[in-house]
Order: sequence, then C-alpha cells, then structure tokens
Amino acid sequence: MSTTRKQRIALSIYFFLAGFCFATWASRIPSIKDHFNLNDAELGNLLLTMPVSSLIGLPISGWLVARFNSRVPMAVSFIFFAVALAVIGFAQNMVVLVAAIFVFAFCMRILNISLNTQSITLQKKYGRTILGSFHGIWSSGGVLGVGCSTLMVRFDVPMHYHLMGISILVLIIAVAIYGWLIKQDKATSGNKLQLGKPDKFVLYLGLLVFFAAICEGGMFDWTGVYFKEIVGQDVFTLGHLSFMVFMALSRFMSDRIIDLIGREKTYIFSSITIVSGILIAICLPYFWPVLIGFGMVGLGTAAIFPMTFGLAGKSKKYSAGMAVSIISTYSIVGMLLGPPLVGYLAHAFNLKVGFILFLFAGLMFIPISQLFFALTRKKPGQDIQGPID
Repeated sequence: MSTTRKQRIALSIYFFLAGFCFATWASRIPSIKDHFNLNDAELGNLLLTMPVSSLIGLPISGWLVARFNSRVPMAVSFIFFAVALAVIGFAQNMVVLVAAIFVFAFCMRILNISLNTQSITLQKKYGRTILGSFHGIWSSGGVLGVGCSTLMVRFDVPMHYHLMGISILVLIIAVAIYGWLIKQDKATSGNKLQLGKPDKFVLYLGLLVFFAAICEGGMFDWTGVYFKEIVGQDVFTLGHLSFMVFMALSRFMSDRIIDLIGREKTYIFSSITIVSGILIAICLPYFWPVLIGFGMVGLGTAAIFPMTFGLAGKSKKYSAGMAVSIISTYSIVGMLLGPPLVGYLAHAFNLKVGFILFLFAGLMFIPISQLFFALTRKKPGQDIQGPID
C-alpha cells in the first residue's frame, strides 16, 4: 500500500472518530438538560461554553499548526478531547460539567484545524478535490454516533457508561493509527497573521462559514430538543439522526456535484435546500415532515464547510493552516451567537420561532457567495472554479 493511501486512510479514521465523538455529545444534550433541570435559556447559557472555549483555543491552534507538523497537536488534542467526553458523562455539578465542556471544545478546535490542514495537504498530493469525502466521513462518524446514542437512550443505558465506553474505544483506535498520519506538512511561509485592512478573499469565506456554523452548530444542539418538545417524541435522537444521515450522504457526493455544477451554483443550491427544510419543520411540526425537513437541512449544509475550507487553501496571502485558522474564527463566532440565541428566542417565544434563525442564516449564502465570486472574477490569475491544486 502506498504512503499516500495510508495517510488518507489514517486521516479518514481521525475524521470519523471526531464526528463520532461530537455527535455522541450533541445527541446527549437533552439528557443533560433533563439531568440538571435546565430551561431553554439556561441550556443556551451552558452551550455558550463551547464557542467561548473554541475562540480561546483558536489562536493557540493556529500557532501549534504553524509551529509543528499538524499530526502532533492533532494526536495530543484528541486524547484530551476523548477524556473530556467521558468526564461530561460523570459530571454531577455545573462546575465540573462546564469545565469538561470547555476542555472538550478547546481540544476539538485544535483537532479541527489540524484535520483540515492535513486534508488540504493531502488534496494537493492527489491533485483533485477530495475534501468533501473527508467531511463526509466525519458526518458518517456522526451518524454512527447518533445511532449508538439512540440505542443507549432506547435501552436506558446511563449516560456516564455510554460516554466512558466511547472515550476508551476511540482512544485505542486513534493511538493505533497515529503512525500513518502525514509527518511533514509544516508550511514555510504565510504562517503569521497580517493585521491591517481585511483581505476580502478571506473575509467573504469567513462570512460563509459564519452562517454555516449557525446552521450546522445550531442543528446539532437543538434538533434533539425540538424533536422531544415540539414533535413530542421520546426517542429524541431521531431528528438529529435524519440531519446527520443526509449530511453524510451529501458530503460524499459533494465533490462530484461541485465538479459538475461549480461552487457558485452549489452555494445557491445549499441555501434553497436549507430554507425549504426549515420551513417544512416549522410549518408542519409533526414526525415525518420534521424528519424530512431536518434531512433537507443536512443535505443543504453538507457542502459548505468542506467547499469553503478548500477555497481557503487557495489563499495567496496565507498558508493553508493559517487561512483555515482565520476562517474558523468566523465559524466560532457563529457557534457563539447561534445556539444560545435560539435558546433565548425559544425561552421568550417558542422553539419554532427560534428556528427562524436557521432560515435567515441559510438565505445569506446566496448574497455572500455572489460577492465572493464577483471578487475572484476580477483576478484573472485565480482559478476558483477549477480543482484545488
């Protein structure tokens, strides 16, 4: 087996495990809400811990990836990421819970930057678009994570046993395949943040992931609650599962779709699909319509992150790792504002009103992507529609 093939397999496994762990946490949010007897606003405050922690971890992650080969911060952060997941399950008071969520999100930020940096490096080796497949594998891990959580909820398995078992399993696998990861991917230039007038190329990409983070992060956090409280389903993970399944399927197809219709039309398609799915879920709050609506939102959001991170790798001003790190700042701000704002709107009105935020975020992909592609067309030397090299 070639070295490049081994690297792709190892990186795919890390993407899968990261998605599996994150979906395990997200699908257990309703359990945490019940255990600590939180209302929607209090849950929104708790969810603020993740984006705040990610924001703190962002400059550190950018420095680590610039300072070392990305596999070192990837492996170390993954260990603490998995341990924090187990601690969340055992938390018996809010101090321990908040601390565990903080570490979980902090390490997830370093892990995500490292994963995407490695994927951009590997894509350049392949000479064709493959980022969508990695994010599809992340979503597949998420599907399995939600499916596993659904079984745990169905058979009343205590949350602490559930999360501890997942933590031990993923740590064993991650350590076993560490040696196959890319070893030499440290960039020699473009590793320093340049202050001054914002680079419009990076700004527009950042705004795209900002609204994607509101949609994707908010759906991770609130689909279970919506399915339990609005739809009235005891097995509340089914809505989350629908979202994840369609996101995974779409991400595996996204590379071909992008090559077929281009990135510009893909952003428009994503926007229309998200808006339609949210409207169905809000206007028809019953089992099958909401299940279909959440699936459509997963279908629409799927391509945004891999497509936008792939475009970040084309930056002429920054290295791939630094560009991804800068753009990720916008996604963290989206996660900082989105899920808590849904909680506040739900507490003030109801959760259906809170979901209108996702509709607005989905609409914004069209004008922002149009501004981005208008900018790139003014620079004849930059091939945005072609494969990322």
